[in-house]
Parts: sequence; C-alpha cells; structure tokens
Amino acid sequence: MPLRSIAQDVFVWTDTCNVYVFKDGDTALLIDLGDGSVLDHLHEIGVQRVEWVLFTHHHREQCQGAAKLAKWNAKTAGPELERPLLERPNDYRKVKVTLNDPFTVYGASFVRPPIEPIKLDQGFRTMDDFTWRGREFVCIDTRGNSPGSMSYLLQIDGQWIAFSGDVMCNGAKLHNWFDSEWDYGFAAGIYAIFNAAALLERYEPTLLCPSHGPIIREPRPQLREYQDKLRKLVPLFLRGYDVNTFAVADQDNVSKPTKVPHVWQISKHLFKFKGPNFWPNFTIIIADSGRGLIVDCGLFDTGFLDKAIIGMRERLGLKSIDAIFVTHAHGDHFLEAEHVRTKWGAQLWTMSGVNEHCETPQRYDYVAPIQSYGSSIQRGIESVKFDKLFANGSFFEWEGFQLSVDWMPGQTKYACCLHGEIDQRNVVFTGDNIFGSSTDPKQNGHEAVVARNSCILEEGYLYAAHFLHGIGPDLLIGGHSWVMDQPAEFIDRYRQGAEALRDAFRALSLNDDYRYMFDPFWVRADPYRVFLKAGETVELHVLIRNFRDRPQKHHIELHTPAGLKVEPAVLEGTLPGDITLPFAMKLTADKGLADGIRMVAFDVTIDGQRFGELFDFMAVVGNVIEATTPSAPAKKAGY
Repeated sequence: MPLRSIAQDVFVWTDTCNVYVFKDGDTALLIDLGDGSVLDHLHEIGVQRVEWVLFTHHHREQCQGAAKLAKWNAKTAGPELERPLLERPNDYRKVKVTLNDPFTVYGASFVRPPIEPIKLDQGFRTMDDFTWRGREFVCIDTRGNSPGSMSYLLQIDGQWIAFSGDVMCNGAKLHNWFDSEWDYGFAAGIYAIFNAAALLERYEPTLLCPSHGPIIREPRPQLREYQDKLRKLVPLFLRGYDVNTFAVADQDNVSKPTKVPHVWQISKHLFKFKGPNFWPNFTIIIADSGRGLIVDCGLFDTGFLDKAIIGMRERLGLKSIDAIFVTHAHGDHFLEAEHVRTKWGAQLWTMSGVNEHCETPQRYDYVAPIQSYGSSIQRGIESVKFDKLFANGSFFEWEGFQLSVDWMPGQTKYACCLHGEIDQRNVVFTGDNIFGSSTDPKQNGHEAVVARNSCILEEGYLYAAHFLHGIGPDLLIGGHSWVMDQPAEFIDRYRQGAEALRDAFRALSLNDDYRYMFDPFWVRADPYRVFLKAGETVELHVLIRNFRDRPQKHHIELHTPAGLKVEPAVLEGTLPGDITLPFAMKLTADKGLADGIRMVAFDVTIDGQRFGELFDFMAVVGNVIEATTPSAPAKKAGY
C-alpha cells in the first residue's frame, strides 16, 4: 500500500505494523518502524532524511526493520522502561528459568524483544514531552499491551491525535491477549490496559492511530466500549473461588485428623495433609494390604514428608509406597517425587503425553517447569523419568481398586485425572483444574487462566467441565489440599463460567477465531531451546496450527541474527482445517560463533494477514552460564 495522508504532513505506511510519518520539508520523524520497508518509499513524499524514530513499545513487529536505519543516521527513542528489552533482548531468554525471572509468568516470558539489540538515543519517562521541529509530543504511559508501552499525543489545530501503540484496535478490540498476560491469573496487564484506554479517552482525541488496523476517527465511543468489555471480562477471568481471602476455610471441610500429626483422613482409605494456610500437593490411598498410592507430591520440606510417612507406617498401617501418580506437568506437583522414589522405593506414574513435559521441560516454553523451582526446594532436579505410562482412557486395578486414567485438561493442556470408586464413592483426582466451595453458589471453581499453560478453553476448562459432568463424581480431590464434596452443581457453574469467559474473549478478538489472539503457541519450534555448537547443524521442527475448519494459507519467514542460518528460510503452503502439522528445518551456527543465547523469529503471514515477528525460539550456542535468580515455591494463589 502507498503512503497515505491522515493529516497535514502526517502519513501512514503499513507492513508488520502501522508506521506514522511526520514530514517537515525533506525531513521526517517516524513513530514505529515495522519491517523498515517504509524507508524505501519516503522519497515518494519528498523525504530524504529521517531524524528520529519513536517506538511505542518493544514488540518485534514494531521494530524488526531497525537494521535498515543504519544508513539513515536516524536517532531512536522509546519508553525508558523498555530500554533493557530493546538494548539487551537476549537477557530475557534463559536456559534455566526460575519462577521469579523478570517479565515472565513463572518462568515463561511474556515479552517479545527484537532478535538484534536496538540502542535508544533517548528514553521517555512517564509524563515526558518531546519537541521536534515545532511539534510537541506528549508522552504518556499506556502500559498494558507491554510492560512499558507509551502513546504519543500531538495537538493539531486544538485537537488531539493519539499514536497509541497497541492499547486498542478498531472495533474496541485487543491486539493480543498473551501480550497482556503478566501474572498467574490476576489480570495485572488487563487492569493496566483498561486504565490506559481510560486516560486516552479523557484526552478526547479526534484520531486514534493504533499500531495495527485502521485509524479510528472520533474514538471515544470505542474507548468506552472497550473499557466495558474489559470490565466484563475481569470477573470471568479471575479465579472462581475466594482466593487469598476465605479459601483456607473452603479448602477442605470433609477430612478428619488422624493419630499422625497433620495427616487427615478423607475416607477409610484416603488420606491427605491439612494445616493452617497449607498448600502442598499430596494425597495417598492406603490399601487394606498396607500398600500406598500417592497422587502428586510437591512443595514439601522432605524432612516433614519423611516424618509423616514414618508416622503413617507406625500408626495407619502403611507398609510400602508403590507409586506416585502425577496429574500434570507443573513442577510443584512432583518436586519431591524423586526423593520418595529414592528413599521409599515408589515408582513414578502418569499418562502418556504428560510425561514428556516433565522429562524434557527445556524443550518447551511453558509455565512452572520443574527446574524453575530452584535447587533449594527440589535439590537441583531439572527433570524426572517415569517408570510407567498409561494411555488416555486406560483402566488398571490396584489393590482391589478399579482406577481410570483420562486426559483432563483445564489449567493446562498437559494434564490428566485419576478416578474410580473409593470407599463407595466416585472419586476424581483433578490436579489444579478446579478449586472452591461446592456449596457456595457464587463460586464457579475455575483456576488461573494462563495462556502460556497451553489452556485454550476448548482444550482446557470447557473440556474439563464436560468431562466431569459426564462421569458425575461424588468427591473431587484437587491439588494443593483441596477436597470438594457433592460437586454436581459446582461443576455446572464451572461450565457456565468457562462458556462466559470464551464469549468475553471472542468479543475482544481481532480475529475471526479468538484462539489466534489467545494462544502464544500456534506457530512454535520443537524444541523451543535448540542446543548446538559453533560450526554445527542441528534439526528441529516448526509446528503450525490452523484453528479454522477450512484450509489456511501460510507464509512464514524465519529471521536469524548474525551467525545463524536456517533452512528452509521460508515455509509456505496451505494447511487443512483444524490441524497442527510439523515442518522439518535445519539450524546452522557459523564457525567461530561466540557462545551465547540468541533468538530466531517467525515472521508470520496467514491468509494474507501479516503478523510480523510474532513468535521465536532460542538458539543456545556452546556453553551458556547464567546467573540464577533465587526463587520461592508457588504461593497458594499461584497453583
């Protein structure tokens, strides 16, 4: 598309984002840069020099053409808060993640910096202003889509024009959900973007110039509508139980204390731990024979755990522990499993498909892998190997109990449930998928919604709700010491809450299918961390997903930093409907390339819509020594 005039001496160019051009004679200032192709067309409006480029935020699609600025001798500016992301991008990709790494959700990064550093000549702070050739730009903090993003407002003939980055797109839409997901389901990014929209509304701009999509004329009604949508979303998105308030009281009103301190009895054969504000993962079935089967085991001091096991042996008839069954791939559910295997002889069991995310967590970019919990808790264990895997839908008999293993996603796609009749009740071990009081009609029980858990609702809480309804449990045994009795109505509220949340996401989505906005993995590398040495070539796969029920055309360019090469460099073709397909690739590191972490980006175009460098993977060259950040166990609200 050609450069288009939007006001006197103000133009817009569109490639991976909207680039706004301010012209003064033969000189220009740009807001954002996109892939840099605008530079090849500035002569069409008589521009020969670019003095400044102002970035609204750090996302790669705003700045991926920065290398082309070198011959223009242009200065760059942007939010001071995002200077580190632009200037030291590889600092925000790690081999060994921790829960407390900056700009991550429990180790999974929510920032998307450029693949090569971009030095800023000037950083703008909250409520700065910047004057260029008589134009005074007001710099306002409109974080939300990214942690430090800014809008630049200019007054022309007494009317405000707002260059707003990704605060809002036309139609009162959100650019990407996963960019605004900064925490484990507490909506900090959404609150921030709501407040940014409210502030922009108060300026009463005549034009809102977003980074993506059409320019919005007289945008106040849309800004108000957008805030209404976000207000409706938040109560549906936040956890559906009394987290951090009355949850301790709701956690378990079924079990009774036993002769063993802090070990409580749910029914004749079912036991768990219970204590004040106590949230580790542990349930045990003790058969009449004295053999035990543990469901999940994590977040303990091993001394406390060993003492309890000894107490159960002495006072509750426990003779041996056959196995620990792990419900899902989050490290806090099997942190102490290796200890119990080594000291007490238990095997480790889970469902096939869950195991790979526990055994090779560095291969993925998901939340809360086991290595993220730090050596002080799990003694340096970075993965576990399972002794036995069950197929989805399989049955097994253990000590007279008929138990089933089924895929039951919810909080994460990589989860399963164990269920069967125990003590004349239909019992389901649900992991972290549902928490709350089954007797409180205000609670719907859904847990944290975190896109980087790979938890699309159709493959998450909605699926779990329908599955639980189908098997009709009498008792839910959740992770983190939850016990939920007679949950039929609770499960129905759970389903209704998930459906309402999906509707809220759809109302905010720019795309015809909200999952393109929500899911950060619809183009991804397997493995996410590719290890190689200088001069070496390794193989990987790129997985592309089509959510639609019709064929989808894709054009994906792989952009590498200096010293790396990928073949093929372009993936182009058509995917059938509703499918994910892998494509083989080779990554080569130049001889003599220095050790270190580098990013390779996917520049994505789907059905003619260009997203830019939306996704990435890590190339880990040689030996990388990282500073570790001390991390703490997951808090009770961060399951």
